[in-house]
Formats: sequence, C-alpha cells, structure tokens
Amino acid sequence: MVGKNIKKIRTELNMTQEELAEKISVTRQAISNWETEKTQPDIETLERISEVLGVTIEELIYGKQKSSQGTLEKGKDVMVNLTKGSTKSGIGFGAALAIVISYVKWQSVGWAIFHGLLNWVYVVYFLIKY
Repeated sequence: MVGKNIKKIRTELNMTQEELAEKISVTRQAISNWETEKTQPDIETLERISEVLGVTIEELIYGKQKSSQGTLEKGKDVMVNLTKGSTKSGIGFGAALAIVISYVKWQSVGWAIFHGLLNWVYVVYFLIKY
C-alpha cells in the first residue's frame, strides 16, 4: 500500500522516479521496488519522502484521509440538525426514557440522573466521532 501511495502522489506532482530518487538520495531502482511493493522504505526514508512530496507520513502509509475540516463541517451539520425537529425531541425522549428506566430499576433518583447524563455523554461522543 505504501508503494502505491508513493507512486500516486509522485505522479500527481509530475515527478519521475529518477527525480524523487535524487532528492532523497536513493537509487531509481529503490523507488521502483517500493512502488511495485517488492520492498518497503524504512521510517527515516519515509520521512524524507514525505518532506519531498509535501505530504505527511500517514498519507504515505494510509493514503489520503478525509480532512479534519470535512469532519468539523459534518459535526456542525449534525449539531444544526440536533436543534431542529424530530431529532431534538428524539434525544430528549431518549434521555427521559433512560431516567425513567433507571429510576424504576434502581428506585434511586441519583441513578436516574446519572443515566440521563450518561445519555448526553453518548450524544456528545457521537457528535465528535461522526
């Protein structure tokens, strides 16, 4: 996977194997071996490659990831939706249901409040994750 990512980013930058090899002080054959997945570069070489190609090491290893800005925008959209219509009432209903069930099961206001708050912690976790 690393080799395919190196090749993809290198070709997007219109850089030849020879040019990349020269910039990171390895042979063109080493680049070819990485791109065909015959061998893998070590971590120090990955660092040099990432600097030359202008990407992070994570992008070289895992490929291009969704930007955190996109995740932030998605989170904002979810927050906006939570303040509208049925989603808001659904969350409120879920919290109320957690409180009622907790009180009936344990006959304790403390446990009921705890589970109601726990429901909101889950909602916040969901917003951050998605």
